[in-house]
Amino acid sequence: MKLQAADLAVLGGTPEFAEPLFVGRPNVGDTARLFARLQGVLDRNWLTNGGPLVREFERRVAERAGVRYCVATCNGTAALQLLARATGMRGDVVVPALTFVATPHALQWLGLRPVFCDVDPRTGNADAATVAAAITPRTTAILAVHLWGRPCAAEELEALADRHGLTLVFDAAQAFGASYRGRPVGGFGAAEVFSFHATKVVNAFEGGCVVTDDADLAERLRAMCNFGMNGSRDVLGPGTNAKMSEAAAAMGLTSLEAYDASAAHNLANHRRYARELAGVDGVRLLRFDERQRNNYHYEVVAVDPGAGLGRDTLAEVLTAENVIVQKYFSPGCHRLPPYRDRAAVSLPHADALAARVLALPTGPSVSLEDVRRICDLIRFAVAHAPTLANRAEAYLAG
Repeated sequence: MKLQAADLAVLGGTPEFAEPLFVGRPNVGDTARLFARLQGVLDRNWLTNGGPLVREFERRVAERAGVRYCVATCNGTAALQLLARATGMRGDVVVPALTFVATPHALQWLGLRPVFCDVDPRTGNADAATVAAAITPRTTAILAVHLWGRPCAAEELEALADRHGLTLVFDAAQAFGASYRGRPVGGFGAAEVFSFHATKVVNAFEGGCVVTDDADLAERLRAMCNFGMNGSRDVLGPGTNAKMSEAAAAMGLTSLEAYDASAAHNLANHRRYARELAGVDGVRLLRFDERQRNNYHYEVVAVDPGAGLGRDTLAEVLTAENVIVQKYFSPGCHRLPPYRDRAAVSLPHADALAARVLALPTGPSVSLEDVRRICDLIRFAVAHAPTLANRAEAYLAG
């Protein structure tokens, strides 16, 4: 334990952790199962084009999401783009400003115009009120986001979309396994998109999918991600190559089998973070609703003025101690170069939260003892904030 501010690594001391702790380290699962699946792929000599592992993965993901159809893709961004095309989006699409840049990029790349809305200052999610404020006569769709795996107000957004006659889809990249008011994430709106990137709670090396209860939509998506061809190889319309490979599905199935254990481990870490950070001035852990299911894969704190040091200073302190935190997502997308030159828009809640949030390490590679030590560092930094802020600034500048 650090005894005085000078012991902090950012000021020249020894890092608390000999090896780095990361946000989103891959959950691989049983490697023997993975290698057996990969051997089966090679033995069958069926590497892609809708093989048996992809079909099994789609079936098991659909079961988890409580829907009839899952269309697996090479990544989550491709899934978003396919969904935008398959639902006929055009013109303006309302998107929350606080999300990963892939969300608006997927639209912009297709020639659609992301229109950013503000968020709830407590959750970071857009809600019916913030989305409604961004709707204009040019709006054709809403792309909502379950930020940090915490479901947004999906049913309220469904009612809003119905009133305005808008297409509603969800970027559920971080919310696999979550539920909202007892309903699994996956069955809201016209469709939802999951990501199976290496950093997600279930990973397929790289991968994604669209889940839906709409048979016609699923059929269009399946053709569009295979050059526009159906199962008989008839070309139904324009398409691209966004298929998931058998190797990716092998990883996805293996990681999916580890999901329950991973989520339970994350929940234990979340409760330890909550207990250890309770009473730390100015450091507010964003809580999950434990009445609902969740993967607890993103531990996010907001560093408020009461901490006595800024979010960026705390991030530098922790990173120097080999606690590799992430500023998810800062700045908001409306402040990023592709979008910030548009007409001025005031999104005060998104700006305020983006300037304060910090994602902390969790996952199977982070133990309860690791969490305790991370929280000790945060508590120590806050306690020494008056001197640390000045000294860290001078040290970093030099």
